[in-house]
Amino acid sequence: MRILTCLTASLLGAALTLAQQPGASAEGDRNWQACVGTATAPNEKVTACSTVIESGKETGKRLAAAYCFRGHGLTEKRELDAALSDINESILHDPGSACAFTNRGRVYSLKREFDRAITDYDEAIRLDPAFALAYNNRGDAFFNKGDLARALTDFDTAIKYNPKLAAAYANRGYLYHRKRDRTRAIADYSTQIKLKPDVLAYINRGNVYRDTEQLDRAAADYTAAAKIAPTDARGWRNRGMIRMYQGDTKRGIADYDKALQYDPADAYSWNNRGQGKMRLGDKVGAIADFRKALEINSTLRTAREGLQQLGAAQ
Repeated sequence: MRILTCLTASLLGAALTLAQQPGASAEGDRNWQACVGTATAPNEKVTACSTVIESGKETGKRLAAAYCFRGHGLTEKRELDAALSDINESILHDPGSACAFTNRGRVYSLKREFDRAITDYDEAIRLDPAFALAYNNRGDAFFNKGDLARALTDFDTAIKYNPKLAAAYANRGYLYHRKRDRTRAIADYSTQIKLKPDVLAYINRGNVYRDTEQLDRAAADYTAAAKIAPTDARGWRNRGMIRMYQGDTKRGIADYDKALQYDPADAYSWNNRGQGKMRLGDKVGAIADFRKALEINSTLRTAREGLQQLGAAQ
């Protein structure tokens, strides 16, 4: 699921607007721009925002923004307690910021404190009833609590207020897939891909195509994922599985070669490549792969059965 930060939503707009006001003390300041910039790497963001905060020049909403953006950088670094402290400070300086409450809700969600997250998203929505991102994130929290009905309502509302919010389509598509409403899941993932294609979008739509036995379409989506992120094992191993299903064993093994190059800790890739090698008569290679799979996951029944079938010791 997608729990989004507010960096590209209302907080950024507010910060940039304030930065352009006549006489603003941080006008043109590189640290300020790095602090609020959406392209700034988390480490650089934390450093830049710290410089802004420690300068003592900012007050009110600008100081609140600096704390909130530093909190975002810390969140991305998964330093969640420090992020929470900063966002609390941001809210203290600007209690009317819907975005700060949404960012704090995101931290609580990452800490798996979903009730607290929902409380913050509720407040963000009270402050800004048309804030699509808050609805999306609250929907994610409801989903993680197992309340699919309320999650679906929130994703619908997020899309109503922002029809271009790709993550809301991603989340709703994932929910529809969970509910086995695969036609709607494919439609939402397709919209997400039109708006903002990424690896997970293609993987998720490919999974729905796989589950509906549209194997050529599944393979095409996994190919797209591998093209976007060639060092991400997911596209390769998913396409490898489809090729195995289709009887294209040699190319399936080649895909698992790539998958294992980038994720050698995936027991299922070792097992599946072993199955392919066994199918092609490569007994030595299959035994080695099955043993590696069991080394990683000793409960993998198919790998154990493969060794038994080949007459090899575990």
